[in-house]
Amino acid sequence: MNTNVKKDERTLKVGILGCGTICQAAHFEAAQKAKNVELYAICDIAKDLLDRMEELYHPQKVYSDYKEMLKDPMVDAIIIGVADQFHAMCAKQAILAGKHVLVEKPLGVSVEECEELQALLAKENLIFQVGNMKRFDAGLQFANRFIKEEIGDVTTFKAWYCDSSQRYKVCDNVMPVLYSSVTMKKPKGDPKENKEVYYLLGHASHLFDTARYMMGEIVSVEAKHVQKDGLYSWLIACEFANGAIGNLDLTIAARKDWHEGMQIYGTNGTIEVKTYNPWIFRTSDVICWNDTKKLTTSPYDEDGHFFRRQLEGFSDTILNGSKQLGATIEDGIATLKALIATHQSVQANGKRIVIKEVGGNL
Repeated sequence: MNTNVKKDERTLKVGILGCGTICQAAHFEAAQKAKNVELYAICDIAKDLLDRMEELYHPQKVYSDYKEMLKDPMVDAIIIGVADQFHAMCAKQAILAGKHVLVEKPLGVSVEECEELQALLAKENLIFQVGNMKRFDAGLQFANRFIKEEIGDVTTFKAWYCDSSQRYKVCDNVMPVLYSSVTMKKPKGDPKENKEVYYLLGHASHLFDTARYMMGEIVSVEAKHVQKDGLYSWLIACEFANGAIGNLDLTIAARKDWHEGMQIYGTNGTIEVKTYNPWIFRTSDVICWNDTKKLTTSPYDEDGHFFRRQLEGFSDTILNGSKQLGATIEDGIATLKALIATHQSVQANGKRIVIKEVGGNL
């Protein structure tokens, strides 16, 4: 462990489920660096991978059986970083064991399994958070406050999330060395085979959650999709409950650098945002125009470790009762419904799909 990290007197003891890419690239380090968190336990069925992570991160306990980690009374909360298809099932087990939960996005792959979680959670005094870490980007937090306090009535929201054809080279340079194992537990079949579904779950979940974080509830979507030579692109028209209209652009992968951001137009002002590849841990560039005050403002925050900030916020809510800043289970369900609605609209040649009427799976 990095001994330079000064821990608070009270810390949240977390058990991390999964030793795959997202945990190696984000959650293990975040738990080590978070001031109010202790990386207490790690669990994975792949013993060779588990042994390597124990050697690198030095948790107090390691488990090859998830049920055994859940029985450990010292574990306060579970971080779930396994395949999407296992999210809801593993979260259900954690809730039933009385553990707080931080589960990677998306919340699940079917509305019904997520609503079952919601019903279980309503009976428990537990904090449940979905891992949409972009809510902990200080630039986006600044933009969120500007919308609430200064922009006036919003008319238009435009956002784009364009993964880069150069991303893997960038990630190889900035991520830690990643380890794998032939004994890792994987879903049946190949989840990556259907790229349209795979990209919606993995990437559009960020795009929709950010749109909801800024604008509130999405009422409906109308989507079109085109795929040529491995380039996948969606344009998604949105209606928001606040009366604004929106357009979301998801492109995998743009033949250029990472390209993500948004423009928001209101009666008193405008916001422009440029967001970077998350793995370089750089806060978004944000410019806010207040036409009433004749001022432009831009935040500066050097702390772009969104995963650590997310975990510290999660812990602060549990330990001190602070307001939950991360995505709730309701946010997770709404985002999944938007993903399913987008897929349904594409299949119906751009038909308008009402979000609240959506069920089933992606």
